Amino acid sequence: MKHSVPQNYDLQQGKHDAPGRFRSFCANFFYHIDLLQIIPMLILLAIGALFVYGIGQQVGGFAAATFWKRHLLYMGIGLTFWIAFSFIDYRWFGPASAFLYPVSVLLLVYVLFHGVKYFGARSWIEFGPINFQPAEVAKLSIVLACAWILSMKGADINKFLWMLPVLAIVAVPFFLIKKQPDLGTAVILIPIVGFMAFAARLKWRYLIILGAVALIVLPAAYFSLKDYQKERILVFLQPERDPQNRGWNQLQAEMAIGSGGLTGKGFMQSTQNPMGYLPQTVSNSDFIFPVIAEETGFIGSLFVVLMFMLLLFSILRTALLAADDFGRYLCIGVATVIFFHSVINIGMSIRLTPVTGLPLPLVSYGGTFLVATLIYLGIVHSIYVHREKQSMIDL
Repeated sequence: MKHSVPQNYDLQQGKHDAPGRFRSFCANFFYHIDLLQIIPMLILLAIGALFVYGIGQQVGGFAAATFWKRHLLYMGIGLTFWIAFSFIDYRWFGPASAFLYPVSVLLLVYVLFHGVKYFGARSWIEFGPINFQPAEVAKLSIVLACAWILSMKGADINKFLWMLPVLAIVAVPFFLIKKQPDLGTAVILIPIVGFMAFAARLKWRYLIILGAVALIVLPAAYFSLKDYQKERILVFLQPERDPQNRGWNQLQAEMAIGSGGLTGKGFMQSTQNPMGYLPQTVSNSDFIFPVIAEETGFIGSLFVVLMFMLLLFSILRTALLAADDFGRYLCIGVATVIFFHSVINIGMSIRLTPVTGLPLPLVSYGGTFLVATLIYLGIVHSIYVHREKQSMIDL
């Protein structure tokens, strides 16, 4: 049986409409893809993979030389999560935090008694070949839970009944992480919640009161630190105090960055790391920036910083485009995580911040934090994708 063509159908219409349909498809695709986030994210991931490989080959030994393979595995897992979280409606993550947060607290308790100790902190849980840091799970759950509470109907952070649960949510993980002890990760929880509360219209007088309380508490907090933590602060203020021991890493990191000059010594041509002046156990994680600076110089270092600035700009732009407060507060929380990790990690290499052991997002070698960072960015991308859709959940 022959199929007849409708009389009002233009035989040339199919040909003429094909380019239009293709353009429409491309426009719709790119409308839901935030290249402003994806491009710097992929560039930073590529830089991290390249230098983790290079550092491993320089250091030598089977373990160091194969770190890049594990790094690529973590990167693949993280990108898989990024894709999954990008296209799930982010509004489901708020109720999910009611389950994730207590689980993260239980994991923090568990790690204190049964965790594995690395570099003086009992921060890791191992299940056979799998190991992870519960603190990163807790950090993610805090961002989700606080954003969800602050965006609920009738929420007012300036009222005690709303402020109390937010403070409680951050206080419990703070003390458990500090107990490990991992002071750097614990301290970073404070600005995360602080900036989210500020975005939720916390009044200036409360900020001033909290700042005054912090100034009063800081001296007492200093005396509660362990001896090595006190020494880190003193060495940060005066590296020459102990140049052969506590101040060694920062002094050598500064020398590595300075010796890179304008254009650097070339890939895998650095001297501070292979000769052992930088701590080789963490030169691919905590001190990866000095290696990048020595090999690529001021130009390469500036490029890395610009990529972080572009990534942060994309997150804050998504906050402005978000369809609801929950999305906005999530973006602020994620931006704060990435900003403080980046500033503290780079800052400790140029003596602007004390040595804390915080990795450089997307660049440093590591499993849990790399995967967690890509989950953060996947959630932000979901906010961008769903920026004009109505909520499926009545908060």
